[in-house]
Amino acid sequence: MKRVHVAAAVIRGVDGRILIARRADTQHQGGLWEFPGGKVEDGEAVEVALARELKEELGIVVTAARPLIKVKHDYPDKQVLLDVWEVSSFNGEPHGAEGQPLAWVSPRELPNYDFPEANQPIVAAASLPYEYLITPDGLETPALLRGMQKAIASGIKLVQLRAPNMYDPQYRDVAVDAVGLCAGKAQLMLKGPLEWLGDFPAAGWHLTSAQLRKYASKGRPFPRERWLAASCHNAEELALAEQMGVDFVTLSPVQATRTHPEARPLGWEQASQLVDGFNKPVFLLGGVSANDRQRAWSIGAQGVAGIRAFWPEH
Repeated sequence: MKRVHVAAAVIRGVDGRILIARRADTQHQGGLWEFPGGKVEDGEAVEVALARELKEELGIVVTAARPLIKVKHDYPDKQVLLDVWEVSSFNGEPHGAEGQPLAWVSPRELPNYDFPEANQPIVAAASLPYEYLITPDGLETPALLRGMQKAIASGIKLVQLRAPNMYDPQYRDVAVDAVGLCAGKAQLMLKGPLEWLGDFPAAGWHLTSAQLRKYASKGRPFPRERWLAASCHNAEELALAEQMGVDFVTLSPVQATRTHPEARPLGWEQASQLVDGFNKPVFLLGGVSANDRQRAWSIGAQGVAGIRAFWPEH
């Protein structure tokens, strides 16, 4: 069966809301909501197909777009490759040129709409930022919280509280403060035993690769309303992350780092191959900075994660 190549768009308005369309009842997966787009013709460039489809479907002319995520999905009756681009600028006023209902939805409202199963990773990618801050090790609690506060004030929207040298009670105390700091401003990801999950309902959870190996076969430990992420370093761990139903992963180390000098870097080419075979948003980690964002996007990654790269120095 030939995989149907579809170009789809996450169209973001100036207010950050995203445009979605409802499929006609007569279509495949009819009645569900989707990200606008359509089939890529043989020999056609994806961005050309996307521009053509959005002109036909919505009456808009795309002026700025970039790759967001690729998702391969097998339905019982067809196989699709969704080639998703983020459209950040366009001319014209979108309207349902084919009679389809449209809705402008904030990223946090997206999970309230019914999408085809293949669209779930796109919902995650559309809701996540392109930078993921991981807190540095070895800081005293006041400095750690001060730095987090500063980073959030500067626009960081996704923060992992990583403090491997803290004792459990100490980490839990800091986590309580971090939850308060992030409330309504950024998504906090905590690390630790899954037994703690119930104590921090507002936080997402970032699993270590060891936890992934231990728990993947049991599936997702909590409902989709909460973010679940994992640290991956190779194809085997990415497969476990897929099995567990995580929302996104970090893939590391892309390049050599001072924090893990013993870890063998993947390099950009291998990272690119791993991202290409994985159906969820991927943050590249290890020796990368905000300057590598475009390169990360070009290989299909969500963006970049970092410790020093995004940590306010003072």
